[in-house]
Amino acid sequence: MNLPLIKMIDSPPVWLAGFAAVAYGQGRLFPIESDAVSHVIGGALVALGLGLMALAFVEFRRHKTTVIPHQTASALITRGIFARTRNPIYLGDALVLAGLCLRWDAVISLILVPVFVLLITQRFILAEEMRLESGFGAEFRQYCQQTRRWV
Repeated sequence: MNLPLIKMIDSPPVWLAGFAAVAYGQGRLFPIESDAVSHVIGGALVALGLGLMALAFVEFRRHKTTVIPHQTASALITRGIFARTRNPIYLGDALVLAGLCLRWDAVISLILVPVFVLLITQRFILAEEMRLESGFGAEFRQYCQQTRRWV
């Protein structure tokens, strides 16, 4: 379980923190004042994102498999929140980022959300899917046909 430092740094939470920091900076330097409704929606998106992550972590724990992107899974999870999206944690990350942009009056930074999604797909999801297909074959391919990558 000891990951090299570069793999610990090159992780989705670090990327999320970096994108959030940019959004926070934009909101402080160039705020676009929003109304209370935007702040409530932002808070709801953050809560929804954290909820998705929590549901996913419960499933990882229940199936006794790794949540760490650079490691090989010992189980293919297709139930619970994973029946709705193949990547609930990454979807949760994107929702948290969008919500923070709204909460921090960083509306301009909402453009970071699709950039974050693209980056996460390229840096993590595609490799994870290759490992899952290698390990679970037809079962994983069938899961992909039934469940979307994001939503």
